[in-house]
Amino acid sequence: QVELVESGGGLVQAGGSLRLSCTASGFTFDHYTMGWFRQAPGKEREGLSCISRSGGSTAYADSVKGRFTISRDNAKNTLYLQMNSLKPEDTAMYYCAADTKMDLYGYCTGSYSLIVSRYNYWGQGTQVTVSA
Repeated sequence: QVELVESGGGLVQAGGSLRLSCTASGFTFDHYTMGWFRQAPGKEREGLSCISRSGGSTAYADSVKGRFTISRDNAKNTLYLQMNSLKPEDTAMYYCAADTKMDLYGYCTGSYSLIVSRYNYWGQGTQVTVSA
């Protein structure tokens, strides 16, 4: 069965960095668009970044552009999110997700590709807490 497992979250001071990983299994990883999302308490889930199946195209929400970098290693079935210059407002549960129903046809083309409903498989999340 499809499984996405995030890791790498933790507590960091403002200005610090973290690297999240998402290990995928149960599907052909390099066929599908992947994304990172986050959800803070009392807020809706927010699309942060996506990456095309080849890794050649990426997109970012304005809130993280220039600070976060998404990447993937298709040989290792792993998705990454490098997070730099972290701010207290980045505190949230972070999720990776896969679009295996091909809503995005394997592409990542901007804000359309960051919509939560485009993705049908989700990990359990990893908590990121940024202290002031």
